[in-house]
Amino acid sequence: MVDGLIAATEIGLVALVGVLALRMASLARQEPLMAQATGRLTPPSQQPPWPPRGRVDTRSTVAATPHDTELRTQLLILAGLQDGDCRKHGLVLTAAPETVRAYSAAWLYGAGCALSSKPVRHSEALAGIVARIVSRKMDLRQPDALQTISTLTSSSALLACYRAGLEGAEHWRKHQFVPARHSLYHAITSNAFI
Repeated sequence: MVDGLIAATEIGLVALVGVLALRMASLARQEPLMAQATGRLTPPSQQPPWPPRGRVDTRSTVAATPHDTELRTQLLILAGLQDGDCRKHGLVLTAAPETVRAYSAAWLYGAGCALSSKPVRHSEALAGIVARIVSRKMDLRQPDALQTISTLTSSSALLACYRAGLEGAEHWRKHQFVPARHSLYHAITSNAFI
């Protein structure tokens, strides 16, 4: 009886391994199709400007690419770290004047440019990601954050905060910390009367 139970268990395990192998093979065949549907298989210059007949263009309906998700995660972590640093020095960004929160939007946009790939830098997608994070973390309305990002060159203070965010994020990516001279707190206190 025990021998029969062992044999039945072995047969069941072999069947499960077979099913697993079939499933892996079917997923491997589908992966190039899914990569092509999201636009990751061919560069944008080689993709047709319209979807082929009978197919729906899924590039615009994909929620987020892996790079977008990674970038959003890195920016959330960096924003949280910088918010904590500001609080440690007695600056509560959510209670700060709107100008100070605009400086933090410029700093985070600079950080986003440093952390993103070249095609994403200075894009509307990056500005949208930064505006959503600033809205959640620093209590600046998204339209105001987008306005700040679009008018960076109108103010030397905004440009200085952008540059500090750019350099701070580059350093953070390599060394996992932001030096004080490139921190959000330093950028704000150097450019605003608090």
